[in-house]
Amino acid sequence: MPLDTLMLVCGLALLLGGGEALVRGASGLARSLGVSPLVVGLTVVAFGTSAPELAVNAFAAWSGSTGLSFGNIVGSNLANIGLIVAGAALLRPLDIKSVVLLRELPMMMLATAAALVLALDRFLDGGGENRWDRADGLVLLLVFLVFVYYTAGELMRQRRRAIVPVELPGAGVPAAPPALEEPDEEEEAEEPTPSVGSNAVLVAGGIVALVVGARLTVDGAVGLARALGVSEVIVGLTVVAVGTSLPELAATVVAALRRQADLAVGNVVGSNIFNLLLVGGVCATLRPIPLPEDGLQDLLVTFCLSLLLWAVAATRGQQIIRAEGGLLLLVYLVYVLQRASLLPGS
Repeated sequence: MPLDTLMLVCGLALLLGGGEALVRGASGLARSLGVSPLVVGLTVVAFGTSAPELAVNAFAAWSGSTGLSFGNIVGSNLANIGLIVAGAALLRPLDIKSVVLLRELPMMMLATAAALVLALDRFLDGGGENRWDRADGLVLLLVFLVFVYYTAGELMRQRRRAIVPVELPGAGVPAAPPALEEPDEEEEAEEPTPSVGSNAVLVAGGIVALVVGARLTVDGAVGLARALGVSEVIVGLTVVAVGTSLPELAATVVAALRRQADLAVGNVVGSNIFNLLLVGGVCATLRPIPLPEDGLQDLLVTFCLSLLLWAVAATRGQQIIRAEGGLLLLVYLVYVLQRASLLPGS
């Protein structure tokens, strides 16, 4: 048991360090090669913050630990809402823009609903077991590609609108908005041109750390589950889920402290969509994932917590206040503790 715990801790540390190195290296490499920062943010940063989940779950699915894979996917999404957004709101109330309320949060609920419906094999087919099979995995990946295409198109449209020259009233010469120029000058002054070689080393090192960290995390978590006599699903739903969500936690807390509520909530929403559609799709394609006992309940609670997040964001002048953050945290803790059989009546 001590060895399993050490492997789990070391694995999580490598996952965090590998994800950080991958994001920094890939972002710097993209700037060195002249790739648009917009493309980098949409691909590299989104991938990097969820790279620990992808690495752990893909390896778990490949090695046959599908219970750990399912528990980590669902547990990470629960932790993102009930722990990370709630914690950020407790630190500072979060102002939510209409676009997040009308587009991003409904997309997250749609992704959760799709994952739930695809798992209803026993009810839809009238027999067999509830699971995500390879066909379901391909459907999830297809929906993810549609999401990426839509998001990329919307971001590109926003980018084109942002750089269109603004013609001042009564003036014959169009002028660009001054707000667009200052951040670029600051970035150029603060960030020198990165080295291609050093960033390539960071990318390679990050990938290696993720692979090794995933192996240690999965082996340690499975060994710990067996030593404690609990299921892999519970370990994935709690310890591994919270551990692999630490990058989102760090990013969201910093964003909240800097009054960047959109970044804080958007990071969580994007990560949840990424987990269900891409990570879930990849894992189910590698190996069909049978739903564990109470697996449908886990997915349903994830959807309900997403709906609760949307509800509290839509009230109080589109702001998540501290009391609402406390409510999200309470719902999360009560469910996870009951699921782990640590509360009476579970």
